[in-house]
Amino acid sequence: MIDWKRVNELRAELGDDDFAPVVELFLDEIEGIVMRLTHGDAERLENDMHFLKGSAANLGFTAFAQICQQGEIGARDGHDAFDLATLLDCYAATKKEFSGWNGGRKSGAA
Repeated sequence: MIDWKRVNELRAELGDDDFAPVVELFLDEIEGIVMRLTHGDAERLENDMHFLKGSAANLGFTAFAQICQQGEIGARDGHDAFDLATLLDCYAATKKEFSGWNGGRKSGAA
């Protein structure tokens, strides 16, 4: 679900001081876009999916990025409907897994 190698690479690139604010900004932006998606703004769907896909991939949220890519392709091809429930479930699971991350490893890892 999460590419922990990518997460650690990003943390190394940004440094410890900048990593947390970048992650917080990303999660805040996702929350806003997800809220907009639940209101059915079909005109922005492709752009929203593209943004989410790129941001998720950059942060290592691979499963979420793949679902966003499917939504982006569908929107580009003129399909307004996509599986919002799957996207929301994946985001919630990814966010929960990520919240267990602690300095390069999941909490509780030896």
